[in-house]
Parts: sequence; structure tokens; C-alpha cells
Amino acid sequence: MYLWVKAFHIIAVVTWFAGLFYLPRLFVYHAMSSDTVSHERFCIMERKLYRGIMQPSMVATLLLGGWLLHLNPGWLSMGWLHVKLGLVLLLLGYHHLCGAQLKAFARGENARGHVFYRWFNEVPVLFLLAIVLLVVIKPF
Repeated sequence: MYLWVKAFHIIAVVTWFAGLFYLPRLFVYHAMSSDTVSHERFCIMERKLYRGIMQPSMVATLLLGGWLLHLNPGWLSMGWLHVKLGLVLLLLGYHHLCGAQLKAFARGENARGHVFYRWFNEVPVLFLLAIVLLVVIKPF
């Protein structure tokens, strides 16, 4: 059972991160667009990505991760897991910040340029690196 839960957790994480990488990239292109047709197209793409892929993947990641913790309660005494869970909480904040940006674009209230979103797009890379290294190396 453990290996099945772990496999589906990894799949959910990969899917969630795919959305976390792609949505801010859409924001880059959306911030660069100026016509109504492009604005509407990007709003649809962003909304479908966020609601149809990112939200379910995030929920699956959290539920399956919780299940893994239930199967391995000893991990809760390990420092690396505490740091990882802290990073996951920050990643949840980033996820919801992406949702807020999506809504700002939909209302036509985006005040940021494409250069901001190019940097914003790099944030999930840092989370991914840190989380994977913690899980694999378990430094403390």
C-alpha cells in the first residue's frame, strides 16, 4: 500500500509543479498582451489551468502526503520533515498568490509588467530544489 500512495503522491506533486511553472509563464505573456482577444484567451487558459489542474493536484498532493505521514508517523520526529512541511506551507501561499494574480488579470487590474512575472516564475524552482533535496538527502 505504501508504495502505491507514494507513487500517486509523486504524480500529484509533479502535476502541481507543472501548473506552478506554467501559470506564471502565462502571466508573462498575458502582461505583454494588449488586445482584448489575447486578454480573454489568457484569462480562460489561466482559469482552466488553475481550477482544473493546479487545485486538484494541490489537494491530491496534500491528502496523499498526509496519508504517507499516517503510514510513517516516525517521520514527524525528523527535522528534515519539519523544514519540508514549512516549505510546503510557503508553497501553498505561492499557489494562492497565483490565484490572486489570476483574478487581478481577469478583472483587468494587473499592475505588474512581464519582467516581474519572469522573476515570479522562478520561485517554484527554488521550492522544488529545496523540497526534493530534503526528501532525498534527509540532512537532519
